[in-house]
Amino acid sequence: MSTSPALPTPESLQGKPVPRVTFKARPDDAWRDLSTDELFKGKTVVVFALPGAFTPTCSSTHLPRYNELAPVLRENGVDDIVCIAVNDAFVMNQWKTGQDAGNITLVPDGNGDFTEGMGMLVDKRELGFGKRSWRYSMLVRDGVIEKVFIEPQREGDPFEVSDADTMLRYINPRARIPEPVVMFSRPGCPHCARAESALRENGIVFTDIPEDQKITTSVLRGLTGRLTWPQVFVGGRLVGGADEVLDWVATTRKA
Repeated sequence: MSTSPALPTPESLQGKPVPRVTFKARPDDAWRDLSTDELFKGKTVVVFALPGAFTPTCSSTHLPRYNELAPVLRENGVDDIVCIAVNDAFVMNQWKTGQDAGNITLVPDGNGDFTEGMGMLVDKRELGFGKRSWRYSMLVRDGVIEKVFIEPQREGDPFEVSDADTMLRYINPRARIPEPVVMFSRPGCPHCARAESALRENGIVFTDIPEDQKITTSVLRGLTGRLTWPQVFVGGRLVGGADEVLDWVATTRKA
């Protein structure tokens, strides 16, 4: 990073249009040019940019939290949440699938054109990464940058201000942040399918932990005191199986 130029300041970017570029994307496994007009024109869009798909902080925190808070952001006037990285379309598609990030539009800036236009292209050759994006987030209204959060320029990979919670607080400081939802499920279980459908149809983001060699019925019983699948936790509290989940969803929607 030491050979990279100084990053722009938020003040130098706010009020300016986003760079006009064409991304080489592969939605539905077919090549398609995706323009910045298509992404931003007439829309309110949250953008977060990061060094790379599959990297630790990006995979463990940055992308998952935006995916989790996407319904809340949309409730507060955001039309789309876009993740941009200097990776190719194949890598971005595989990362989205592996992260189960259905609430996020992942955009491959493979040549770094958009990132360079933002002034955020930095040298990561000491890590074998070549040139990548610095970590930042921004709120864009009709193609114009309203607010930018740029991570401090120092060694390593700082992650302090471009997170989803900071963006949500900027958009609406009083927004209600949902508690995390985790479901322990068994493949092929009809009750698990009922619970999953209820959660998805009501826009509730959840983490599904399916039964495997480590998550067995014995483990489930040790965690919940129950033997039946699924078992769903909300904010660390056990809600229960499919019937209890449907009741909880109904109560949540009324609140």
